Amino acid sequence: MIETAEFGFELKQLGFDFFSGVPCSYLKNLINFAINDCEYVMATNEGDAIAIAAGASLGGKKSVVLMQNSGLTNATSPLISLTHPFQIPILGFVSLRGEPGHKDEPQHELMGQITAEMLTVMNINWEYLSGDVAEAKRQLAHANSYIEANQSFFFIVKKATFAAVELKERSFSQKQNLLHYQKKDDDLLPTRYEALSIINACKNADTIQLATTGKTGRELYDLEDSKHNLYMVGSMGCVSALGLGLALTRPDKAVVAIDGDGALLMRMGNLATNGTYAPENLLHILLDNQSHDSTGGQQTVSANVQFTELAAACGYPNSIYAHNLHELKDAIDNWQKNKQLTFVYLKIAKGSKNDLGRPKMKPYEVKNRLQVFLRD
Repeated sequence: MIETAEFGFELKQLGFDFFSGVPCSYLKNLINFAINDCEYVMATNEGDAIAIAAGASLGGKKSVVLMQNSGLTNATSPLISLTHPFQIPILGFVSLRGEPGHKDEPQHELMGQITAEMLTVMNINWEYLSGDVAEAKRQLAHANSYIEANQSFFFIVKKATFAAVELKERSFSQKQNLLHYQKKDDDLLPTRYEALSIINACKNADTIQLATTGKTGRELYDLEDSKHNLYMVGSMGCVSALGLGLALTRPDKAVVAIDGDGALLMRMGNLATNGTYAPENLLHILLDNQSHDSTGGQQTVSANVQFTELAAACGYPNSIYAHNLHELKDAIDNWQKNKQLTFVYLKIAKGSKNDLGRPKMKPYEVKNRLQVFLRD
């Protein structure tokens, strides 16, 4: 059994001090250490944890994710379509519930058989973590060599690997909505391109713009391919989680996460995480056309969702319904002058710009350019 504090401080010596994850009984002692002694963001699901850690990695942190192996299935989308194409390195610890030959709950049986195979299929380097602390430290150094080469590395952790760590008392401060502008007028339904033109025109020298996957990123690229921008190419629904990790690690920058209705609905739980950690330098904008525009215009269920009420209930200090482009600009200007975590909702028209191109840079080249901007 590993002395958890000794192992944890070895992680910190190697620079790993940002953690995100979802609880697991096999990993509870390492999670307790991370909560007690490091920066830890409790995610609502494992996919969000990957995206949060990826955002922190963009900001220059060495990031760690902690999850049960059943949660690895929830994390596959951002592992395959975010961290892999953008070459964002994540150190992961995934438990081995359902280990073959060991009695466990029936829901873990199949997952225990395929955990290692899943990591291999996803081209993620991995090892079983040793229960000997000296060997585990050697494994950490080996894993760190992959991280420094922009490759993720995961450890599979068996039962009773980590010695007990008592969780120190900790409570989140109660966040509450302070400003909520609700719908009170007709929606003018500008195009997405018009809305993005306003958002892009409002950026300052320290602004980073993260555009959700599909037509949103492609239209922002068409407007202006800027070093300020990152265009998501998958990991649908993860843009605000990516923005959260980046905003927490780079409070000197203004982070704008541009979302779509279909994407936000897919991972709506991250609204609660954003509201809990509430970085004041994060602006979350939702452009809602009630359709999956990038895949043929199929209808979403957003017509039944009151998004500004949701954001307010999740603790966003500011939640604003913008009826037109003028109100969108005012909301962005006000956020820039009086920084607080802010959600802005704008209903837009269906459809997209004709003859829309795609970014000519590879995703990892866009990431590298953004990281140069962040360093400079």
